[in-house]
Amino acid sequence: MFFKCPGQDKRNIKAEIVDCHHCGYKIEFFSDEVKARCPQCKSWAFKEILPSCLNWCKAAGECSGII
Repeated sequence: MFFKCPGQDKRNIKAEIVDCHHCGYKIEFFSDEVKARCPQCKSWAFKEILPSCLNWCKAAGECSGII
């Protein structure tokens, strides 16, 4: 039994750059974030696809029972 997800180790988080939908400014998103505020126009930006631990976590299969 897990007391917390083994994928919560902050060393496994990845960064990606997404263009702000309002002003085009490059916003840095991390793999565990759903939204971020644009530093230039202050509007909220959302990822196209909501992140899921199944997409980025090596232990997700173990936690979800897939393996």
